[in-house]
Amino acid sequence: MDYVFNGLPVHVLIVHLVVVLVPVTALTVLVAAVWPAGRRWLGVVPPLFALSLLVLVPITTNAGQWLQVRVGEAPLIGVHASLGLTLMPWVIALATVAVLQWLWFRLLAPRTAPDTRLLRRLVWAAFILAALVTAVGATVTVVQIGESGARALWDGSFSEQPLR
Repeated sequence: MDYVFNGLPVHVLIVHLVVVLVPVTALTVLVAAVWPAGRRWLGVVPPLFALSLLVLVPITTNAGQWLQVRVGEAPLIGVHASLGLTLMPWVIALATVAVLQWLWFRLLAPRTAPDTRLLRRLVWAAFILAALVTAVGATVTVVQIGESGARALWDGSFSEQPLR
């Protein structure tokens, strides 16, 4: 597949969408876990965002691998590419939490017997913990990947002093 759009590598275009959507999705999943009013207001947004990342991250990774073999050997690009492969497990975990959380609070919890208050609280606590772990993990990972990509592109290629 050719990963070029309008003369530019697709990776450099869609990577920005992933960089923004991962922390936004993480935040929505976390809000939905801890705040019932926020959960109702967000509705199906957290799982939709998370599921869209399941599509976007592999496309971005594939486009990055396509680009990597076209820019020449560079150790910093190799580091960036290696780190890029670590995002998908976090996105899968985030999507799993988002979907299960939505299913529980939207479909299953309302149908549980009223005398299962302890079960509801335990499930809620589990979702808060799972949302926190996956949100932080996905966000930290995407920041590390982005920082390594920026370093690979810009390290040594600009002057700290104005050239004009």
